[in-house]
Amino acid sequence: MSRKEIATPTAPAAIGPYSQAIEIDGFVFCSGQLGLDPVTGELLEGVEEQAEQALTNLEAVLGAAGLTMADVVKTNIFLVDLAHFAQVNAIYSRHVVEPAPARSTVQVAALPKSALLEIEAIARRSS
Repeated sequence: MSRKEIATPTAPAAIGPYSQAIEIDGFVFCSGQLGLDPVTGELLEGVEEQAEQALTNLEAVLGAAGLTMADVVKTNIFLVDLAHFAQVNAIYSRHVVEPAPARSTVQVAALPKSALLEIEAIARRSS
């Protein structure tokens, strides 16, 4: 049971002591993605823009592992304001593959870089 780090320059680099993702026993645990532009490192404006970019970043990390959103079995969405739930849900629904993964969405007090949301995922490699 060895852990393998997953990393890609097409998603924002980790801003702390963590990996973009870790693979173990066919599961890929993706760290939370913010709506950061991977080139500039700047946070996009607006919850819809941040949601789209966070999901694009998540897809890039999954791609580095040779996976897609079709392999995602669980996501967690952290929102600074649950009033944005419907907006984020609409964007999220365009990225997930049916059957949609299990998901939790919670409101949090704050996120790094004053982001409005963060999205993390667990994916499983098909046998």
